Amino acid sequence: MLYFERLETRAPQTRVNAQMKELRGLVSIARSKATALRDQLKDIDIASLKAPADLARIPVVRKSDLAEMQRRQRPFGGLAAARPANLRHLLVSPGPIFVPEGIGKDYWGGARALYAAGARKGGVMLNCFSYHLTPGGHIMDCAARALGCAVIPAGVGNSEQVLEAVEHLQPDTYCGTPDYLNMLLDKARDLGRDVSSIRRALVSGAALPPSLRAELERRGIKTRQAYASADLGVIAYESETAQGALCEGMMVNERVLVEIVVPGTSQPAGAGEVGEVVVTRLNADYPLLRFATGDLSALLPGPSPCGRTGPRIRGWMGRADQTTKVKGMFVHPAQVKEIGRRHPELARLRLVVSRAGEQDVMTLRAEAREHAAGLAEKLGETLQSLTKLRGAVVLVALGSLPNDGKMIVDERAV
Repeated sequence: MLYFERLETRAPQTRVNAQMKELRGLVSIARSKATALRDQLKDIDIASLKAPADLARIPVVRKSDLAEMQRRQRPFGGLAAARPANLRHLLVSPGPIFVPEGIGKDYWGGARALYAAGARKGGVMLNCFSYHLTPGGHIMDCAARALGCAVIPAGVGNSEQVLEAVEHLQPDTYCGTPDYLNMLLDKARDLGRDVSSIRRALVSGAALPPSLRAELERRGIKTRQAYASADLGVIAYESETAQGALCEGMMVNERVLVEIVVPGTSQPAGAGEVGEVVVTRLNADYPLLRFATGDLSALLPGPSPCGRTGPRIRGWMGRADQTTKVKGMFVHPAQVKEIGRRHPELARLRLVVSRAGEQDVMTLRAEAREHAAGLAEKLGETLQSLTKLRGAVVLVALGSLPNDGKMIVDERAV
């Protein structure tokens, strides 16, 4: 069977009609429980929402505004329709942004992506997304259980113990960032551990450049990727033909509606143009409506050769703002600014994100008014405290950093 469920191959208009009907029902009920959703819909006749194009009349909610919304109205900014006691998990993603997880089967929509990557019922999945507070581990754990796979809840770190578990339990599928998988394979080689049971990977949370995909597949691991976010779950995923050839772009998941808008606006971008990804999620607990992710992509024309009939996007193509993802974690300009606030002896700051040896590398370049002993080490500690990531620190001369308003520069190839 090529598909996880028949929904993936229904006629496109049948899909649109079903999604819009479900959306009208969800928001009709949820707006009485979610104050921010009610405000978002105050000028909208819900019965008039009959086609995806009708969504353009609704104001967007920006991911960049969520932290402030949640500070004003705890716990979820007035966007959740379920009370905390009726949820499975209360999670935290960088920002901090607090995220509800409901109780439904495959709550995050990851099972279709996992199936498309080749995982099947009865398999064993090594889950190397973090389980600590953040949604990543839970998204794929939930997907594996919906598919009928056992899960090794490895998370990130403790690589020697993880390799021992892999050798003993023999998982066939890896989920996590591609960088971490490559590191595990290197370490297994150095330690003489047998990890040959892993034959496929579903990766997300970090860039998958062609060179890294080629390296993983050279090592015998078929590698597919998903585009997901902590707020929305799996938005889109790669698929393949019946012959196993990778298809262009990513399939939009069945329980989300994706629009591409002109960055920073709520207006639709032209056909095929690169713009900001805006997602409407069909979910009764957390019915995000026109949620502007800050990510860039574009819609692809025509049906996918994999046989699925839904829309496709080109995949993640960068950020509409300076926020970037490093080793699966978002790093925000506000965090860089906070480093300057905590260290008034600094002038301009610039966080440079690059790659070395198929790994993300983060370097903070700081103009220092005073070169006190141990300053670089203290800045490194502050950087790690705020971003939860290690990075190098380079002190530079006053006036040497460009005065261009950029606090984060991503030098990785998309």
